[in-house]
Amino acid sequence: MNLIDRFPLPSLLISALLLGSAPFVPEPHLVEKLRMLVDGTLSRPLDIFDLFLHASLPTLLIIRLARMAMGLPRNAGA
Repeated sequence: MNLIDRFPLPSLLISALLLGSAPFVPEPHLVEKLRMLVDGTLSRPLDIFDLFLHASLPTLLIIRLARMAMGLPRNAGA
């Protein structure tokens, strides 16, 4: 978890927003893939890879913000 704490928060925020919402037209890829997951049509390996790719940085951002909200110390054990 110390690795997640080392990411600069502004860079992680900007990267998560860009990767999570790219491509912007006609709808964000992450939204499309999550809709496919809910509908049960997410079955092609490329679509599954896309979901993991576009959700990776937003997931790291959520983990980082949750750790900050819980007040966990930065660089604990380092």
